[in-house]
Parts: sequence; C-alpha cells; structure tokens
Amino acid sequence: MALLEESFSLEQPERGDVLTGTILAIDHYGIIVDVGMKRDGVVPRSDLERMEGMTFKVGDEATVVVIQPEDQDGNLVVSLSQARQSEDWVKAEELLENGETFEGVVTDANRGGLIIPFGNLRGFVPASHVMDLPRGLNENDRKGHMSSLVGRTVLVKVIEVNRKRRRLVLSQRDAQRGRRDMRKESLLDELQEGEVRKGVVSGLRDFGAFVDLGGADGLIHISELAWHRVKHPKELLNVGDEIDVFILRLDKDGKRIGLSLKRLQPNPWAQIDELYHVGQLVEGEVSRVQQFGAFVSLEPGIEALLHASQMADPAPEDPMAVLREGQKLLMRVISIESHRQRLGLSLKDVTEDERTRWTAEHGTILTVVPPGTGTSENEETDVDSELVVEEA
Repeated sequence: MALLEESFSLEQPERGDVLTGTILAIDHYGIIVDVGMKRDGVVPRSDLERMEGMTFKVGDEATVVVIQPEDQDGNLVVSLSQARQSEDWVKAEELLENGETFEGVVTDANRGGLIIPFGNLRGFVPASHVMDLPRGLNENDRKGHMSSLVGRTVLVKVIEVNRKRRRLVLSQRDAQRGRRDMRKESLLDELQEGEVRKGVVSGLRDFGAFVDLGGADGLIHISELAWHRVKHPKELLNVGDEIDVFILRLDKDGKRIGLSLKRLQPNPWAQIDELYHVGQLVEGEVSRVQQFGAFVSLEPGIEALLHASQMADPAPEDPMAVLREGQKLLMRVISIESHRQRLGLSLKDVTEDERTRWTAEHGTILTVVPPGTGTSENEETDVDSELVVEEA
C-alpha cells in the first residue's frame, strides 16, 4: 500500500518536459536513459540519426525532452535532439537579448534567402538582410547570386526567435551595421581633427560623398568637396576612388565624422588681392540665378556676385528672366572683400567697345542684358531677346 501511494505521488511526465538523466544502455534500437522515474526514458534510433556526428557512451549525463509520455508498449519516449535544440533556442534568445553577433557558414540558399545552421537549428537570413545583394535582379540571377554564397562564413545577428513556429531569423545586414558602429566608436577615439587620412569612396548622394576610413564611414558634405560650387559629388568622385581626406569635425555623441576635400586644396580667396583689382574686366560663367542677382564663377574657384542693380540701367525686376546658368558674361570688378570672401561685379559698367575688343581678342560669345529689361509689368520678358555679341 505504501509503495502504491508513493507511485501515485510521483509527478507524471508530460510532453515537452525537460529531464536530466544518465545513459544506461546503447544498442541498435536506441539509447536507454535513467531519468529518475518509475520508467526509464527511451531515445529512438531515428532521433539519434538526426544528430549526425554526435557520440554517446554509457554513464554519460544526458538531457532529454519528453515527446511521448507513454507509447503503445508503455515506454517513456524521449528525444536527445530536441533537448539539444532546446539548449540552442536558449542560446539564440540570449543572443537576441544581448544583441551579439556570431559567424556561421552558409549551407544552403534559395531566391528567398540563406540557410545558416545554429547548433541543431536552421537559421534563415531573408534576402532583404543579405549584404551587397544587387537590386533589380531577375529570379534566376537572384538565385544564382544567393547560391554563390554557399560555403562562405558570414557574420550574422539574431533578429527573431519563435520556438512555437520554429523560426530563427538572422540578419547579415544588421550584424555588419553593428560592427561598423563599433568600428566608428573606435575611430572617433583614434582620429584627431585637422589630420589627414586615406579612405575609399563608398557612396555618393546628392548632399555629399561617404568615405570608408577603414570599417566606418565619414561624410564629405557637398560644400566641402571643392572651393567652387559642385552640383553633385559625381562631378569629382567615383565609388571606389582612393582619396586623402581632411578630418574636419568629430561628433562622438552623434557618432558622426565630418570630412573635407577642399581643405587640402589652396584657398583661392587667400590670393584674391593678387589676382583681381577694382576696375578690372573679368569673364565669368553664370552658376546660379536668384531673385536678387546672379552668382558668377571666376577662375580659380571664385564665386562672385552680380547684383540685379549692376546688370543694367534701369535694373531688371526679375534677373531669372534675363539670365540663366552657363551664360558667359564680361563684367567689371567693383568691390573686393577678401576677408569676407566677397567679390562684387558689374555688367552695366562694361562699355560696348570693351565688349567688342574682348570678343575680338578672346573669341568669346558674351551675353548682354538690354537696358530696362523686365521693368514694365506690361512688357513680356523674352530670354531669347537678349543681345548676344558673337565672334566676327
């Protein structure tokens, strides 16, 4: 009676329970494990075949998962492979919580992504999280690119763990981003403002160029590419170019590295007083037209201002109606403020004889703003009505 009551008092195992025991026997049917209960656990041979490469011996401690509390023969069926997977799920959850990365070998691939083993689990890297996957590939090219990664060791990060759905999702993109963030923090400690470093152009955007300084990117803003105005970085740089850059600003809090190219070039404004003087005739090209006037590019890399009041007499109401980018003008220097990097020009102070002689000597097609252009609300301003002095 006491033994019967004791047997009822023992907790009966349920499916999914994790038990720890000792291996009692190994044969061609499987493994017998003493789990400290009335019945020993039986590990089927089919379960062992899932653990290719693993070896066991009598006396080893083993962790198992109950997969069937009682089969038709009354056996307690347990699994070693699922127990190993359970440990791997725990490790994966720890990696997800800590944000740590790990290296894995790509064992399979399809158009949807990559397969990377994680212990006894299969991790999946979606195509959207694969680094350097070219855009716009058709289905066959996409699959071919994925297949070329099989056998490679890649750095990945756990981004989703779902035991019930048996989903382990990894990201190569997030792992690389994390590594670059760590490298950037290290670089911010190494770099000094004012020093010169070598780098490789890694990307071009409308607002500037990104330069890889050795595992982390810095930005050359478009205003720091050259002393003259640049419309787009592709005018000066290509992805892959190796260049020297000036460390302009370091923002450790924002983890930003500001770079400059123009600071490694002579500042043309430093020699402006030697190149130009008030009253001098200069030829320039219109680079921008605003409501108040036009900016004109002069050599070498100087951008001067032609105010609307200096275009014609009387001044045009709308400079954008009479001038456009790319036009060549002959003007007179009327003011120089080198310390403020300003140079003022006048178009109306240039005589017709001066324009004619300049054209004859230099063979340049010059634009002239006719007097009174745009001064009347009843008059329509036609850009094509501008007077053009052409080479004879």
